[in-house]
Amino acid sequence: MITRFLLFGVIGWCLEILWTGFVSLFRGDFSMTSKTSVWMFFIYGCGALFLPVVNAVARYPLLVRGSVYVFFIFLIEFIFGYIMRRFDVCPWDYSSAKLNVMGIIRLDYAPLWFGVGLLFEYTHARLDNINIPL
Repeated sequence: MITRFLLFGVIGWCLEILWTGFVSLFRGDFSMTSKTSVWMFFIYGCGALFLPVVNAVARYPLLVRGSVYVFFIFLIEFIFGYIMRRFDVCPWDYSSAKLNVMGIIRLDYAPLWFGVGLLFEYTHARLDNINIPL
């Protein structure tokens, strides 16, 4: 579990750095400045706790699996965001987005989280194939 926690934490961090870099590019920042937080490593790492969910939905169609992943990613994002807001350490604020929930999650990110969930599933399967322990 520790190995997967560390791997998912690093993978999530890298994806966030790429995402925020491309967002800054689209906003006219050609240096593609990225932004993340150390807290995010732990949040992404917690994805390892949901491996039983990945295994449970493995036999279902892609649309069902992706939708389940979106639900759990939103749930994790909301819980961590809500708690972090209470301590004034939340590194994101979606209040200005049209489809936000309490400024903590963005519903328009569902397609992005769908893809990230499937990437998580794929990574989990590849790690199983090379015998990386849970």
